[in-house]
Amino acid sequence: MSRDTSRVRHVRETLLSDNWYTLKKYTFELLRRDGRWQEQSREAYDRGNGATILLYNRHKQTVVLVRQFRVATWVNGNHDGMLIETCAGLLDNDAPEACARKEAMEETGYYVGDVEKVFELYMSPGGVTEVVYFFMAEYGAASKKSAGGGVDDEDIDVIELAFDDAMAYVADGRICDGKTVILLQALKLRGYLD
Repeated sequence: MSRDTSRVRHVRETLLSDNWYTLKKYTFELLRRDGRWQEQSREAYDRGNGATILLYNRHKQTVVLVRQFRVATWVNGNHDGMLIETCAGLLDNDAPEACARKEAMEETGYYVGDVEKVFELYMSPGGVTEVVYFFMAEYGAASKKSAGGGVDDEDIDVIELAFDDAMAYVADGRICDGKTVILLQALKLRGYLD
């Protein structure tokens, strides 16, 4: 993806951390609407791009989600740090669709056949470079190949919920993960589940 440099000039970057991913400080001049150049400094965290997928079953009117500990939510007031969400992961060297399929298998144990790309979004553009690719796919009993639960240091619970219950969880705050809320609403708007 090429960047438009007509509004940004004199970019300087300083590496602040490369412990887990990279955090850099960017100092630059930005062309304002009034024609003046203004110097600004911002930090951007680069963790790579990711993919997420919502599994749904039309016949049963259900969705498959995962529940896992997310330290950032615990630090910010989520009392036990557990979050109910769609399975997701970083692309690393995979194409977005391949990543979504791999994460579905690792986290939920479901083999994914046909997938539908919903969109790609910046989830926190004020300070994180990540683009997340959103997918959804149907699942059935025959596509269950393992127990799921994640790999390496992941400790993931697989949750099958009635779609109406999942939407109620969004309404009452039990589901408060952005990508999950977005995909559940996209599923509802598509009318795949009654």
